[in-house]
Amino acid sequence: MGYKVIVTQEAEEDLDRFIAYLINERNSKQAAKNVLDDFEATKQCLADVAGSLKLCDNPALRELGYRRINFMSHRYFMLYRIEKNKVIVDAVFHGLQDFEDKMM
Repeated sequence: MGYKVIVTQEAEEDLDRFIAYLINERNSKQAAKNVLDDFEATKQCLADVAGSLKLCDNPALRELGYRRINFMSHRYFMLYRIEKNKVIVDAVFHGLQDFEDKMM
């Protein structure tokens, strides 16, 4: 099924913080570009596979309908929920972040 993927402003801001870190702190425009490209590729994949990925293991997040998709090539992931034919990406995290506390 082809879902329409909507990225919330909060998720865009999460991604922007990671990109700013890579550019300003790590001095790597190439790394930032690679993460952005990976985000776009993962978002396109999400449009096709969103419904087939399992709900989060955390009971509170599962109750809210959250699922997770990892970026294809980097240690980032998106938390999203499905509403009818729409996928709503509410947050982007690095794999080392404690995302469960932030989402509750």
